[in-house]
Amino acid sequence: MDSNNALVVFQGKDIRRIWFNEEWWFVAVDIVEILTNSRDPKGYLKDMRRRDEGFAKGWVQIATPLPIQTKGGKQNLSCVSTRGAFRLIQSIPSKKAEPFKQWLAKVGYERVQEIENPELAQKRMKAIYRQKGYSDAWIEKRVRGIVIRNELTDEWKKRDVGKEKEFAILTSEISKATFGLTPTEYKKHKGLDKSNLRDHMNDLELIFGMLGEASTTEIARSKNSQGFKENKESSRKGGKIAGDARKKLESESGKIIIRKENYLEQSEKRRRLEKKK
Repeated sequence: MDSNNALVVFQGKDIRRIWFNEEWWFVAVDIVEILTNSRDPKGYLKDMRRRDEGFAKGWVQIATPLPIQTKGGKQNLSCVSTRGAFRLIQSIPSKKAEPFKQWLAKVGYERVQEIENPELAQKRMKAIYRQKGYSDAWIEKRVRGIVIRNELTDEWKKRDVGKEKEFAILTSEISKATFGLTPTEYKKHKGLDKSNLRDHMNDLELIFGMLGEASTTEIARSKNSQGFKENKESSRKGGKIAGDARKKLESESGKIIIRKENYLEQSEKRRRLEKKK
């Protein structure tokens, strides 16, 4: 949920998606796998394009390779918009097609609602986190962190930093200065693979992460940082502010902020109970 990548579920099956050009795009092979139960959805899709000349010609118009998180890291996978998904469904003879069409229409309608009323998106997000066992206090910090992150990326876009690769480098600079670890190193420290790092941070980790990004935004504005190079320097300075504050707290409290614990191994509810013992 931190980035615009997310999983949605259809009848118990995960479908990867990404926000692109102001709409959701879905991984094509995930749709094929659900509708066909094929053990080789990639091969099934290739056979479709080989058999159906009309579908093959139209494929380049409805499919776009987009960066999707996989077990092996981010990879460019063929994705389709809601409209493209309907076209894909039409080419697959399956009894599951009609419920899937209804589900896609529901997803699209909910997104329109969220654009018109952003509070709905936050409510849905909070509900998902509660179902996973997160406390309301943690959820509020997580949501606030998303707002701060969006403010930062919007600022970068205004300052001629528009590429996802550049965003990743600047984010890494902030994280390194704040925690002494890049996001990749941090995930390794917590034993995470493809999970969202921030979903596995405790309260203080979230707070210092927010401080680093909020400080970076403020510095970029005050210095009027332009382009990748200047914003990289602002990112280092913003992260250092949070890093210095983290080190000061660790010195005063005698406790390390950066923890190995993650929510895959232990729920927040269980940790709260253990603290009371």
